[in-house]
Amino acid sequence: MKILIIAPEQIPVPPILGGSVEITILAIAKELSKWHSVSIISRAHPRHPKYSVIDGVNIYRVPTGSPAKYLTHVKKILKKRRFDIIQIDNRPEFVRSIKSMFPKSTVSLYLHSLTFVNSPHTSRTETLAGLRKADLIITNSSSLQRRLSARFPRLSRKIRVARLGVDTSRFSPLQKKPPSRAFTLLFAGRLIPRKGVPVLLQAAKIVKKQVAQPVKVMIAGGSPKSKYYRRLQLLSRKFGIRTQFLGTVPHRRIHRVFRKADLFICPSQKHESFGLVNVEAMSSGLPVVASKNGGIKEVIEHGRSGLLIKQYTKPQAFADAIRSLITNKSVYLKMKREARQLALEKFSWHATATRLNDIYRYGKSSQNDEPQNCHHNNPRNTFHECSQCLGPIRDGEAHFGELGHDLEIRVVNMTDDHFTAADCHDCLDLSDQNGLQHGIQPE
Repeated sequence: MKILIIAPEQIPVPPILGGSVEITILAIAKELSKWHSVSIISRAHPRHPKYSVIDGVNIYRVPTGSPAKYLTHVKKILKKRRFDIIQIDNRPEFVRSIKSMFPKSTVSLYLHSLTFVNSPHTSRTETLAGLRKADLIITNSSSLQRRLSARFPRLSRKIRVARLGVDTSRFSPLQKKPPSRAFTLLFAGRLIPRKGVPVLLQAAKIVKKQVAQPVKVMIAGGSPKSKYYRRLQLLSRKFGIRTQFLGTVPHRRIHRVFRKADLFICPSQKHESFGLVNVEAMSSGLPVVASKNGGIKEVIEHGRSGLLIKQYTKPQAFADAIRSLITNKSVYLKMKREARQLALEKFSWHATATRLNDIYRYGKSSQNDEPQNCHHNNPRNTFHECSQCLGPIRDGEAHFGELGHDLEIRVVNMTDDHFTAADCHDCLDLSDQNGLQHGIQPE
């Protein structure tokens, strides 16, 4: 098959610093190129040529700007070319135009979060038009699949899941790690409030008082010029925590940072669709102590590859988990081995590409990926079971997450992925403006 992947207009492929979507696109393309002819269209960048071939993948780079301007240049590249599969990542507003150019091709939309199916990134009209025109909608976790199905129930049968992976050869443990006096806790990611770094720092403060071994925190991400970065530095000094702020680390070097740590901490305070850094940590032989929310629950096996924290807003809950692993060396060492093994078993990029290959060849999904039928008489019906109908959410607030991440939806009776569907009375017409509204405002 001839496969084309259209990257978003924001970050080039390969990314200069990082960008989980672009990292994912190239990694999957490399694997798919072992079976098919694969091309990528990405934004231009001074460090990259207009055209290159990386591990068998053809990469075309075009001028960027607004999404509309970028799409215009993409379409120029596509003239007189033909593809069997066209995968569009995170841009539903591109689907209708691309599908009209290639009516006989399978056009899929690969969503890495719900951010780009909502305003201000796209209008409701554009979102619905794109989702309807897509032959397949692919999500990176079952959690994201459920949320998308709840929001657009009549499209739920198009949705498939292809979880992300990791380069297990690059993200691998050191055979002999140099001895370190301090037990090192690592956070890697963007430094924004929803990531919960203050919870980590407060937890480290608690642990420091409870264990004999010195505790150190490493934070990879963020710019020293940002106010939030400086606030976190002040907070770590206030707590008396030995903290190393690394700033933004290019993804091509981030595996070296993982190798310097003893434990990875993911204290996300809002829904994470997947959490690629957790897989990278596991592959590096690090147990993960993480918030029990969203797609994170699909990555971390509690008690095997790490510990999931239900009360993830509370530093004490993280502190208890961290302390238990510091003070119980045999359990900690077992988790190190299990984390690495689980990454090898379930989260290689080869596994991701194999899953996508099956979807594109047969359009099939495994049984547990399909949303269940809605049962109106079940008072405890949850929204991921409601594939045919969804009543309007009442008394809820929608809060816009940070760029490139999912939205946190707070609804009465809702906890994490579920809510009690007492209002699930009538099928929601997707054109009904009195149904789900997405007038999302930035926090």
